[in-house]
Amino acid sequence: MGKVLATVLASLMALSLMTAGAAAEDEEPIKAFSAWNARGQIFDTGENRMTFVGSFSGIVYVDQAYGPIDAGYMICPTVLDINTVDGKEQAKGRCTITAKDGARLYADFTCDGVRKVGCAGDFTLTGGTERFKGITGGGPVTIRSSIEDMAAGGGNIIEGVAAGIIVWPKLTYKLAVQ
Repeated sequence: MGKVLATVLASLMALSLMTAGAAAEDEEPIKAFSAWNARGQIFDTGENRMTFVGSFSGIVYVDQAYGPIDAGYMICPTVLDINTVDGKEQAKGRCTITAKDGARLYADFTCDGVRKVGCAGDFTLTGGTERFKGITGGGPVTIRSSIEDMAAGGGNIIEGVAAGIIVWPKLTYKLAVQ
């Protein structure tokens, strides 16, 4: 869940800083992150398995030489499967990042990891609207969360109490020439 999401967030942040219509073919990779809150539900889905179905959302920040800049808002519908014996987890989801000017970036992510350590994977930009139309790119993503801590039993509703962070350490992108 982490790797892909991190890549999308970083791309969105970097893109939000660019002027409309600019081409970014040779841009340096950007670093981005978001502290997020989850909303959804956790289910017992096997003898040693639980599954979170919901979304996480938060402000995306792009790391700049003078500090992080608020680049937009993300929401990521997600499914996270957790093995309750060995702590291994797998996640996949899709994200929409909306920049301050209303332009949107779309991305997919997948990740594998271990509970409380994090989920690392890939974040792939799949398109966008307005100045992000035709965008491509992606990179590694890492996602950490407290979702598993909320699961005392199946059917628990998670809303605003589960939190985490997503990090895009090296997000690359290419904008379509308009």
